[in-house]
Amino acid sequence: MIKKITTMSVVGVVLIVILALSMPSNSDKKNTETSDLIVKGDVIMPTKVSRPGCEVQDICYIPSSIVIEKGKQVTWENQDSAFHSVTSGFYDEPTELFDSGHLDPFESFSLTFDESGTYDYFCTLHPWMKGQVIVE
Repeated sequence: MIKKITTMSVVGVVLIVILALSMPSNSDKKNTETSDLIVKGDVIMPTKVSRPGCEVQDICYIPSSIVIEKGKQVTWENQDSAFHSVTSGFYDEPTELFDSGHLDPFESFSLTFDESGTYDYFCTLHPWMKGQVIVE
């Protein structure tokens, strides 16, 4: 009887180990999902820029001015917990050349610049947020 119980216990433990090893690991799944979401922004909207004051240190968009070659793309990434936008022109004079719409937290917007020039932009929700793309 004891031999039968011991044999059944060993078989049960082996089955549990086999089942545990055959199940996908949650940590592997999390790493895959996280790596798919990583976006490298050329211009970042950092945390807490939805409040006035970032313009004093010129850190509303980082960098606030970027120089690129004609035909290159710029990606803006919203790393703040608030909504933001990337809209061409100035708050009181939008130019309607481009507009990201409202970017959710951790969302990004990319745009290719095919013509040389200076492109000013701002956030429609936070008028103190200003930036510039210089295309050479």
